Amino acid sequence: MSLQTDIIFAKAIKSDEGILSLLKAGDVYNTTIAMPDEDLANAPVPYVIVSFDGLTNDQSTKDDYEGDTDTVTVSIEIAAETRPKLAALAKMIRKAVRRYFIACLKEGNDMVPLDYQFSAKPVNYDSLKPCFWQELTYQCDVRNDTSDEENEGENGTQEN
Repeated sequence: MSLQTDIIFAKAIKSDEGILSLLKAGDVYNTTIAMPDEDLANAPVPYVIVSFDGLTNDQSTKDDYEGDTDTVTVSIEIAAETRPKLAALAKMIRKAVRRYFIACLKEGNDMVPLDYQFSAKPVNYDSLKPCFWQELTYQCDVRNDTSDEENEGENGTQEN
């Protein structure tokens, strides 16, 4: 799960119709926004970009090469036309992630993080777009992908 943690965050955000109705392009992007029109200088705001920002294995014992959990960092860059709209979007995303993860756990879906810590970076203003933007950060404790290899398919992807 750890190398795919950003994907579950994107699914969580996409599960919220309120967020999707705000987005002009109508999608939550993973890692980057593909710009199909080369004459378009900026992506239309508001937008949401979910990124995988790396992981660290939690090696708390010396019994094995790797520990059973990883700490994964997922960032969510958000942009909106005004400061109040940015704050509202951030609040909606936080609620959507929490609601989606709780629902997944109730359904027995173990793809969500075991736990996470939330933080937010400063609010910025880009005068060239113009827009306000911010990065939301989740530090997640997740199951180590390599600890359950008997459930993997031929190409190394998790079979569920």
